[in-house]
Amino acid sequence: MKKSKLTILALGCCAVFAVMTGIGCNNQPAPTSNTKPVAPKMKMTTDIPEAITTPDSVETRIGTLKFFDGAPDKATVDKAYDNLDFMRGVQVFLTTMPGASLVAMRHGLRSVGAVDGTVGVFQTLMDSKSLWLTGNTETLYASTWLDLKNGPIVIDSPPNVLGVLDDFWFHYIIDMGNAGPDKGKGGKFLVVPPGYTRNIPPGYFVAKSNTFGVWFIMRGFLVNGDSRPAVENYQKNLRIYPLAQAANPPAIKLLNLSGSAHNTIHANDFKFYEEINEIVQEEPGTSIDPETLGLLAAIGIEKGKPFAPDERMKKTLTDAAAVGNATARSILFANRDQRFFLYPGKYWEIGFLGGSHEFLMDDARLLDARTRMFYYATVITPAMAMKMVGVGSQYGVNFRDADGNYLDGGKNYKLNIPANPPVKTFWSVVAYDNQTRSMLQTDEQFPSLGSQKPGLQKNADGSVDVYFGPKAPPGHESNWVQTVPGKGWNTLLRLYGPLEPWFDKTWRPGDIELVK
Repeated sequence: MKKSKLTILALGCCAVFAVMTGIGCNNQPAPTSNTKPVAPKMKMTTDIPEAITTPDSVETRIGTLKFFDGAPDKATVDKAYDNLDFMRGVQVFLTTMPGASLVAMRHGLRSVGAVDGTVGVFQTLMDSKSLWLTGNTETLYASTWLDLKNGPIVIDSPPNVLGVLDDFWFHYIIDMGNAGPDKGKGGKFLVVPPGYTRNIPPGYFVAKSNTFGVWFIMRGFLVNGDSRPAVENYQKNLRIYPLAQAANPPAIKLLNLSGSAHNTIHANDFKFYEEINEIVQEEPGTSIDPETLGLLAAIGIEKGKPFAPDERMKKTLTDAAAVGNATARSILFANRDQRFFLYPGKYWEIGFLGGSHEFLMDDARLLDARTRMFYYATVITPAMAMKMVGVGSQYGVNFRDADGNYLDGGKNYKLNIPANPPVKTFWSVVAYDNQTRSMLQTDEQFPSLGSQKPGLQKNADGSVDVYFGPKAPPGHESNWVQTVPGKGWNTLLRLYGPLEPWFDKTWRPGDIELVK
């Protein structure tokens, strides 16, 4: 009994000493509530590389992450899943933007009635009231939405046009007209839906779509500044009808969209995900790759299921859309890839990097180049990307003045277009709103000018000076594009039928110079 009391007294003293010093009995570290027990060395124990283990506490951009021998605690699990949902939301915004763009395009066309066989035509050109990504003011757009759910659709294409079909995910299908297989002579095109197995009659250029929804877009050309010949060409030669009516095609229905206020630009907020859900619900899963479908499913967008995120997920996706939008704008306005710049030390950028409408270079897809294109512009075709001398179109993009500053609508600038622009047909410059990426809305109907404009003044050396600013410089009114104080703007230089000096860079546009 006496021995037991002494033992208890000794153990008590040892415990007190451990608390005071942190050293336990037998000179071992005293266990604490914050100390993980040291695993004993077993017979099969080997040295474990540190790089394959996880520390008990890790400081990261989403906070402190804590683990018990590699297993995350609840707070860490919550942070990790919140971050995963957020990252996937951002990636969905950047990856599926092409699809959202065409959902918005369909909404816009439906709002004005340019669907179900009716073609919207900007008969006196498009102006800034119509919100289209970087639309132009020099060609006559004709556009409609095709629905292949009832079978193939025939398009009788007019001669001397630039037409394109893109599927609902904004994948290229076929060109019509000058860059198409009809070589600008006009021809019959048969647009075939996914899974179509019936015999295809002869005499058609066949366009197979992976989606039932297809966007039709076509451009006609002014003749000596007159739009009427292009309208007449559409009226006389353009037909769109079901294959079932091929024996007796109906007359074309044209709807004048010039001056029409409507929007075709996708959302930058939570509505973006609702736009994407439309495609997923309507189109077959084979229309897009499994990786993208998996990404969409991870945030709750799945075919045959309602997209109904809970409060936490909706907040996460709202944040993801905001960051995705900021990322897209950073890629567009402050591109860090020097390969985009056309000339050393200058701020003119190329439209398509690598000359591929699929954004491929050295077997890799250029993700930022794809984001940049679909956030800024619309229509996808090789004719806009490949080197096709004298055919299609090429683009120079500029967001900054010669000093590298963003273009300011309250300031005055001058752009010199050197003599002999390398074009088979014409060139133009259009000012765009940094917010909408659509035409800049000013007091002028058309925020643009080009080689087709009557009264354009040329310098003695054959070059043309283009002036941008809130008010026209005296004596240069015919060469002036109005801008708006308090608004940023950017510009596209278009070359239709680009010639070799554009591609070999022996001809270059001047810098956009601030006029002080």
